[in-house]
Amino acid sequence: MTTRPDVHILDQRTPEERARSFLPGMGRTWLLPLYDVFTRAAGVGALHARAAELADVRPGQSALDVGCGTGNLALAVLARQPAARVTGLDPDGDALRRAARKARRRGVSLTLDQGYADRLPAEDASLDHVLSSLALHHLDDDGRTDFAREALRVLRPGGRITIVDLGGGSHDHTGGRASGHSGLHGLMSRVVPARAVAHNHGSAVPELLLGAGFSDAREVAHVDHRFGRVTFVQATRA
Repeated sequence: MTTRPDVHILDQRTPEERARSFLPGMGRTWLLPLYDVFTRAAGVGALHARAAELADVRPGQSALDVGCGTGNLALAVLARQPAARVTGLDPDGDALRRAARKARRRGVSLTLDQGYADRLPAEDASLDHVLSSLALHHLDDDGRTDFAREALRVLRPGGRITIVDLGGGSHDHTGGRASGHSGLHGLMSRVVPARAVAHNHGSAVPELLLGAGFSDAREVAHVDHRFGRVTFVQATRA
């Protein structure tokens, strides 16, 4: 007898959090139906597969995907390790419902939680992994700092954070590959303007994690993607 996958959506937001605004994954709420189409066309799936490989979640380990959107990174982790216990967190309820439908179609168990990166839905020292893909640039300065501190709080000693985002060594998120507003690059420029990734330049992400108390924070890989340099950063809770 086949076990039915356990896919459910939680909403533990406070009344204050329910009133908060957020930046949707495509920059505009009405663009959500195009999100997965856009990410497939842009080759983002390869970035998620690489992040899952670098995170190296093991059987039975727990992982939280922060800013999970429609669940693509969480599903990449489960594709690589079906025995992992994965939760996706995002403030966008419509995106979470899309993620739930995708998980059910793939026959994998996934918990989805509607909430924010500055209050992670986990007890102290309870997780093995925290991951985030193309979400850090959505946060302002205070939000980035709060997220890093929250990630440290919820990770067990030896737990690892893996962040994938635009930025790193290059100061041009277009990668110098295109100009103007045509095609994928044009859409990307509207969804993620250069100012949104300004705080990811250089060693800013490793420094953010070191400042929160992580150890061994460093860029472990990067890809010169069609919409710019994408950096993979990892750090460990001592």
